[in-house]
Amino acid sequence: MARTRKGRAVDGWVIVDKPAGPGSTDIVNRVRRAFGAQKAGHAGTLDPDATGILVVALGEATKAIPHVMDALKAYDFTVRWGAATTTDDASGAILATSALRPDDAAIKAAIPRYLGDIMQVPPAFSAVRVDGARAYDLARDGETPALQARPLWVEELLLTDRPDPDHARLEMTCGKGGYVRAIARDLGRDLGCLGHVTALRRLWSGPFTLDQAVTMDRIETAAGTPDIDALLLPIEAGLADLPEVRLTAPDARRVANGNPAPAVPQEALDFDDDCWASHGGRALAFGHWRAGQFHPARVIATRP
Repeated sequence: MARTRKGRAVDGWVIVDKPAGPGSTDIVNRVRRAFGAQKAGHAGTLDPDATGILVVALGEATKAIPHVMDALKAYDFTVRWGAATTTDDASGAILATSALRPDDAAIKAAIPRYLGDIMQVPPAFSAVRVDGARAYDLARDGETPALQARPLWVEELLLTDRPDPDHARLEMTCGKGGYVRAIARDLGRDLGCLGHVTALRRLWSGPFTLDQAVTMDRIETAAGTPDIDALLLPIEAGLADLPEVRLTAPDARRVANGNPAPAVPQEALDFDDDCWASHGGRALAFGHWRAGQFHPARVIATRP
């Protein structure tokens, strides 16, 4: 007999303005409990000390997580010059110090090396797996994880403020898998002064912005009341960056059963492009566009 999931069948997105302190998994679990949801996940982790947008998916919205994770994200962060730390942020032990401080011109001159397609080595304290173990677990045990450089797309990196010679405030827009702490570490190394992150806030993630975000206090105050579902965004809200194709009622039934069907794309598509199918404005499935038809890969369950 199949095991019945505990909780209610609730589907959609909760955009959390994460506070500093708790980890992303802790936030996801608290949101799931507040909504009494059967299933939850997040679309891109944030460090415990970081704040800002954490996209939490409930129920069938978890099927769209890969599409939001692949989207661009923007961060506001502050770098402290003059010290390298074990974690590349202020929570770590100091490894080395420097009396050098870069001027604005030097920082701006270094930035172009971090734009476009770059290779980035993740921080030692990160969730990257090394031979099946998390890098942060190895680092906490005193080991030095052998981390390989990984590709990263950096759309934009700007120096936005210089409050004093010891600090610089920057804003970065990047693709999936970017580590702001690694940017601070590498900038400090290249400028010859060392550096680490002292503040980090995610400003937006894919289609979601801070204007849509709610605090954990608000979520947990509404838990167990009719007000809780007003904090939930529909599945479709997370799909603005993914092409849509529309189905007739008969073809929607075919797709719901896992079969390909003719569809009307809402923008030009190439063969095998990722897209999502809708009927009556409601998301029905994720899949691919092939020769005039939508081929479902993951069907969204219909709720009564």
